[in-house]
Amino acid sequence: MLSSGEHPTLASLARVLRSKNAGPTLLTIDIFFQDAAGYAQAAASPALSVPAVAALYQTDPAQVQRHLLPTLLAIKYALPRRLCAGTPGDGDVYGAQQHAPMLGILLDGAP
Repeated sequence: MLSSGEHPTLASLARVLRSKNAGPTLLTIDIFFQDAAGYAQAAASPALSVPAVAALYQTDPAQVQRHLLPTLLAIKYALPRRLCAGTPGDGDVYGAQQHAPMLGILLDGAP
């Protein structure tokens, strides 16, 4: 249990945190939460806002889409890949490792 003043990591509240390609130039990140309280805290947190996620992935906020899916207790992001899948220098052809920078995000805000 967290004491007041402590912020959980995204990984501690998520049941599933995954990424995958959505075509060769786009990436999706899906976050499914264990319960409604965790979803609400994450959805309200500035740490998961479009500008914050864009900064984390070093991309233009105008190119990041965030979809809140409360009935699924999920948040989904779509953003451009840095490199087209399979081009020289692409170390993750399927986009399956691209969620890793989100694991340690500290959430703030209250539902």
